[in-house]
Amino acid sequence: MSPHLTLVAKVKSQHLGTTLRETLPLFLDRGWIVTGEPALGEVWEAAGLAPETLRVDADLGAAAPPADLCLVLGGDGTLLHAARRVGLRGTPILGINLGSLGFLTAHPVSEAAEAVRAFFAGTLVPDRRPMLEAELWRDGARLAHHCVLNDAVVAKGALARIMDMRLRVGDQDAGPIKADGLIVATPTGSTAYALSAGGPIVHPSLEAFVIAPICPHTLTLRPSVVPADRPIRIRLEDAEDAHLTLDGQVGHQLFPGDEVHLRQAGTRITLLQKPGLDFFGLLQQKLHWGDR
Repeated sequence: MSPHLTLVAKVKSQHLGTTLRETLPLFLDRGWIVTGEPALGEVWEAAGLAPETLRVDADLGAAAPPADLCLVLGGDGTLLHAARRVGLRGTPILGINLGSLGFLTAHPVSEAAEAVRAFFAGTLVPDRRPMLEAELWRDGARLAHHCVLNDAVVAKGALARIMDMRLRVGDQDAGPIKADGLIVATPTGSTAYALSAGGPIVHPSLEAFVIAPICPHTLTLRPSVVPADRPIRIRLEDAEDAHLTLDGQVGHQLFPGDEVHLRQAGTRITLLQKPGLDFFGLLQQKLHWGDR
């Protein structure tokens, strides 16, 4: 049976066509079957690739056995999308950064073909990242269930007043919280929204979650780091316009009395990284540590 590649790409990127021409023949010439979302078809042909070599599937092969590799051509948002749609099924992800930041898509676009050749040479290193499992409960019924790589955010609308929440960590009451919102982030997500809210950077190898309030009413309420084996529960006591946002891409409206249950997922995402990837070197590069 031919190996299978799932391709997830940022279609609007100006670098996509060139990157497709540089990387996809390396798979097609080896007899790989390539599946991508329908929006990819036009740029695929514009890149000079034969239309019949792309299998278009809006579900990205959800009904088929897991693909052998997921190639992500885009930024971190594209990879987060791929993680939920493809990576959760056990398919390893190779991310090529076509954007500007790229914490997760650590291979730069200038080294796209080199990264693919490294995959075929077997020199890339699997980096297994924990996921956050999120459930939305209302009146004793579970309304939503998702697994995310970065974070779950409970936050108010732009014109709504401050929210009243109740937080539990494990079997302990963490107290009432008055704030514009609350972020629960994985170590991977600690460099995303939680960082902007004043949260710490957590090394991706740690088994922990960050809980970071957004504009808390009590100034001494600070971000905290908790063990990943302790479930987190957020109960919305009072709010006018509140939402649960997952990885910044999936949203649900919240009402008083709703509960958000969070715990470490049983499934992990596998990212394929360069050998000897330096996490602190990556921070210096992406966050400009040491610059004046």
